[in-house]
Amino acid sequence: MNAADGGKDVAQTSHGIGGLTYDAKKRTWPAEFNVFLALVILVGAFELIGRVFLGDSFLFNTRDNVDAIFNQQRLEIIILQVSIVGIIAIGVTQVIITGGIDLSSGSVVGATAMIAMSFAQVATVNGNPNPKAMFVGWTDLPVIVPVLVAIGCGLLAGLVNGALIAYTRIPPFIATLGMMVTARGIAKWWSKGQPISFPTESFAGIGKGLMPVVIFISLAILFQLILTYTKYGKHCYAIGSNEDAARMSGIKIANHKILVYVIASILASLAAVVLCSKNLTAQSGMGVMYELDAIAMAVIGGVSLSGGRGSIIGTVIGSLIFGVIISGFTFLRLDAYYQEMVKGVIIVGAVVLDQWRQRRRAIGA
Repeated sequence: MNAADGGKDVAQTSHGIGGLTYDAKKRTWPAEFNVFLALVILVGAFELIGRVFLGDSFLFNTRDNVDAIFNQQRLEIIILQVSIVGIIAIGVTQVIITGGIDLSSGSVVGATAMIAMSFAQVATVNGNPNPKAMFVGWTDLPVIVPVLVAIGCGLLAGLVNGALIAYTRIPPFIATLGMMVTARGIAKWWSKGQPISFPTESFAGIGKGLMPVVIFISLAILFQLILTYTKYGKHCYAIGSNEDAARMSGIKIANHKILVYVIASILASLAAVVLCSKNLTAQSGMGVMYELDAIAMAVIGGVSLSGGRGSIIGTVIGSLIFGVIISGFTFLRLDAYYQEMVKGVIIVGAVVLDQWRQRRRAIGA
């Protein structure tokens, strides 16, 4: 640095022969940090409102007979109530990163829950033959059987979605909308609308206690690593950023899209296994609106609907924001329909924010 520069070299440094400069003023935080900051602000808002108007704490323990700093029960409820939809959101995140959308995941949950539970039933209930048994002679099966059946359902749904999108070139919105309607019809037809109950003890153990949270976090870590460090992840971002450029670089677009939709549907099917295991029953109405909640979690978490940007970490934080909103409104004793209103506002706000970021990047480029 010299006197003529007036100290400006501190903020700008040249790199390479192209004369490119680094401007520290234009440095931005990772998108996940902004989402996490929103989560902290939201928790702080509920804590402040609770202290002022209810004389109670949202986050911390206020009972004298419990020796704990935080309200452990509320924290468990927050993560439990979003873990199942969060599993779906992990798959939906990958679809959106590639520039697609999946509206079928909620219906895939319903259809898979009905079919998988049919292979997870016990033979007898209280010493009598199971009155709800779908397949006599196919009861008391090892837990791996209904899990593999569920994976098969997801595999089939994902192959249909992916093939329609990759080979017929119809918009993902239409292809997955068709699967949404079809899968919901299958869920209702499978047992003529009757619930299917009485699973084996080993199958019921999948959704017991905090197991849904363990499964959700494990899958989130796995796919974050996959998206970050594998060729699969790099291809997802490349296709979402510029599909034509990705094709010219040698990426097999059709095959990769099919794989992405297969993974998303299999994750939805695994969520169905956790859901019906947790509830000890399967009903055709399971999973309604789950696809929209999963998309909202991803968008709130910083995943761009234009494709090419986002992460599983952001989606996990987005799911926690959902959980905090639901638990916070219950804490404030507000009616459930307010939750839907607020979620709608947040979803629209997240999309508007994403579009604003896109325009800023375009201007900056």
